This record gives sequence, structure tokens and C-alpha cells, in this order.
Amino acid sequence: MHSTIKALAASLTLAAFVSGCGGGSGEEDRVDLTAQALAAAEASGFVPAEDGDGGVLHIYIWSDYISPDVLESFENALGVKVVIDTFDSNEAMYAKMKAGGTGYDLIVPSSYQVTAMAQEGMIEKLDHARIPNVVRNFDPAFAAQILDPGFTYSVPYAVTYTGFAYLKNKIPEGVDVATWGVLANEAFKGRISLLDDLREVIGAGLMSLGYSINSENPAEIDAAVAQVLKWRANIRKFDSESYKTEVPSGATWLGHGYSTDVTQVIVGDEEAGAPARDDIGFALPREGFAVVFDEMVIASGAKRKDLAYAFINYIYDGEVAAANMDYICGPTPVRPGIELLDDDYRSLIMLSSDELVNGQLMRSFDGKPEVQELYNKAWDRIKATEAK
Repeated sequence: MHSTIKALAASLTLAAFVSGCGGGSGEEDRVDLTAQALAAAEASGFVPAEDGDGGVLHIYIWSDYISPDVLESFENALGVKVVIDTFDSNEAMYAKMKAGGTGYDLIVPSSYQVTAMAQEGMIEKLDHARIPNVVRNFDPAFAAQILDPGFTYSVPYAVTYTGFAYLKNKIPEGVDVATWGVLANEAFKGRISLLDDLREVIGAGLMSLGYSINSENPAEIDAAVAQVLKWRANIRKFDSESYKTEVPSGATWLGHGYSTDVTQVIVGDEEAGAPARDDIGFALPREGFAVVFDEMVIASGAKRKDLAYAFINYIYDGEVAAANMDYICGPTPVRPGIELLDDDYRSLIMLSSDELVNGQLMRSFDGKPEVQELYNKAWDRIKATEAK
């Protein structure tokens, strides 16, 4: 098991310093960030409405991915309402936008999806003068993990690592869960879930065979499909949300999922009735695991671009970033925010350079529709087998 996550699972005392990680916090623990919101908005060029009604900011994002304190402080400071809509895969988000889904100001896709969105005219180039906190506070240590270091269309929000959440008492003695090969183990028949995500699942097949997660070789992609189809006999479902509840409940014993989500489950949220779970572990496959940044982009049809810029600038304030990392249980690339974290918590959610050696950055197929078509057809073959 990955040493960092192993430390989390082994020590429930971590819940004492991970205040509110993944859940709500008591009134006495709430963080007031209104001053930071006001300063960030002013620096972005935001002009408050004379009547005090700031309107509505619409955000399209993954679930459980922004601290309630961060949202509430922004709303209170600017007299605005933030409306959150969520998606569970980049493909679902992109399909909705492609079909004419409008009404969003700020969207948070994964980095590899940004290029296609830019090519389709869904998002706009960013005005760096309106996000000075990003320019000032981005941690260059993360530069190698992002696809748009110039922040042309996107600003990095948070990074996740993809591996396995698992129930420790359901793992037979001697079985190694830190390998993609565990998906073929008949001991888990009907008790495994995989993400309902084209790139993640095909990428798993590729990495398990020693290929790049970004392979453009048709033969390698075909081999990856064959590998996934071998695993299929053990797979209960493809779903990008249920592992967060079904691994804790025992319905699933091994759930393909994201490090931030699983860390939230392990640490728990006592106030919400979700105790810490030392019986759940998280493993990163040694053959390779996905490293994916989620990015903040502004919709080209946004009605409140001023609020979107203000929010991006706000997210890159150090105290705001620290509060957000405390909630989502994952790192954001905001250097002053990282510096504010407790040392133990920082080591918990961030991988060292040695630990990142096996991570593979998922990249876009920029200007290569023929490669994307290979993946789409490969995914259709996998899902057709699911439907039988």
C-alpha cells in the first residue's frame, strides 16, 4: 500500500487535525474568509452592484469539491449567490456542453479535456491581469503536472491520483492490492467497481500492460481493451460516484477511485454521522497511476465573467486555499496555502517526488481526432460488453 495513505488509514488521530476534511464543520470551527473574498474580488476588477445584489455565479464542477466555508464567505462578501451543478465524468460534462448546455460561468474539467473545449469555442482565453493571485501564488513545484503552464485557457484547481479504495477485511491473505492485476482475482468477483470514465479505464488497461496512459498506438489500445474485458467478469459496475458509499457499506470490496474522495471517506466526518474508517485503505498501482489536475475555466457564454474572475483569484488566496485543501483532502497548487497546512496533513495529501515516479500525467490528444476516435470506439466496445 502507498506509504502516505497507509499512514492515514493506520492513525485515526489524524482526524483531530484534519478539521472538516470532506465534510461540514461545527459552528466553532467555521472559517470566515470574507475579507479575503473582498480583497480578491477588488484585485480582479470586480465592481459591486450599487443595490448590493451581486447576482448569481453558476459553477459546473465535480461533487464535494469546494469547501462550504469558502463558498459561504464568497457569497457573504460580495452579496452574491453561488449555484453549484455537478458532473461525474469529463465525458458527461463535455457532451452536455457540446449539446448546447449553457448557463455556466465557471467550469472545472480535468486538464486533458480543456484543449477540446477551447477548440470547440466553449471557453475563453484568460486575462491574467484579472487573476493576480494566480500569477503570484502558483507553486512552481506543480508545473510538471499541468498541461497549460501559461494559464492560457485554464488555471489549476486541484490534483487527484487514481487508485483503489478497498475493505481491508475482505482482502485475502497474501493478495497485493497495489497492482492492476488484482482486478483479475476471482476472489473479488462481483465486488469491484471501475470509474465510468473512458480515459481512466482504458488508461488502466494500458498501464497494466506497461504502456503509456496516453498511448496513440492502435495495437496497444486494442490490447488495453482486451485486458479490461478480461477484468470484466469480476466487475460489478462502472460508476464514478458509488464507490464512496459502497466500499464503506461492503457492497463493493475494491473501488477504482480518486485519492481525494477516498481520503475523505477514511478520515470521516463525525458531525455528519460518518466516523473515521481504519478498515478502509487506498492503494496506488505500481505499474502506473493517473495524475490528473482539474482546472478552472471560464465559459465563453458566461453571463458573469466578472464573478468568475473574482472567484478564481479568491481560490488562489493562501488562507482560502488552505481551507479548501482541509475540506477536499487533496492538494491545490497554491504555495502560501500549502505553507499554512499542518506538517502532518501536508505530508498526508501530497506525494513526494519519489512517490510520483509511477504517476502518469493524463494528456489531451490535441489536434488528433483520429486518436480520440480510437478511444471512443474502444470505450464503446467495453460498454457494449457491460450492457450484455
